[in-house]
Amino acid sequence: MYKEGYVMECKGLSKKYKSFFALYQVDLKLERGKIIGLVGPNGSGKTTLIKLINGLLVPTEGEVLINGTAPGPETKARVSYLPDNNYLSNWMTVTQMIDFYGDFYSDFNKEKAYDMLASLGLDPKQKFKTMSKGMKEKVQLVLVMSRDADLYCLDEPIAGVDPAARDYILRTIISNYAEGATVLISTHLIADVEKILDEVVFIRDGEIVRHAAVEELREQYDRSVDALFREEYKC
Repeated sequence: MYKEGYVMECKGLSKKYKSFFALYQVDLKLERGKIIGLVGPNGSGKTTLIKLINGLLVPTEGEVLINGTAPGPETKARVSYLPDNNYLSNWMTVTQMIDFYGDFYSDFNKEKAYDMLASLGLDPKQKFKTMSKGMKEKVQLVLVMSRDADLYCLDEPIAGVDPAARDYILRTIISNYAEGATVLISTHLIADVEKILDEVVFIRDGEIVRHAAVEELREQYDRSVDALFREEYKC
């Protein structure tokens, strides 16, 4: 497994739709072994960046590298991706989904998946179509976090669950990512996520406006990252 250098690096990365830049000249490096928040309001470019990292979009300019390699079959085997919308088949049971992931990803740990299901109170025999939105979010998270990946990209992982369940979801994330791996969490719910973050990346109108360690920001500005976020993005 590749262990040197940055797990992810963007160099002059831009994505343009007709005359609109969803991302513009992004330079960003993510170190290994960190939990990093990608924060910004809706439409700021968070999902576009995550899709570029996962090879679901092609850059207009610049490049993104995973373990020093452009997105492709090799990087898909090292990046575990949770999209912001449902991607699983409603007719399947959770057990069938686990079997499917086990067949598709060589780094998928079925025992770990079943342990997480139990801790979250989910029945592996239940069909996906009978689950609530919050339960579906949890199942998708279990599948993503059961891989032994280098980079976990989680796009709004707590947006679809009630506030009482958010701490449980966050504990599941920090307890189950592979040792030495990096977790990139895209969110606008800063107050809920801040306590588990090592670093935070602020994005606005497709540009990175700040990237720093959470503790450094708290010391420099004498306030929480959530308060800084509200000030940065106030209307």
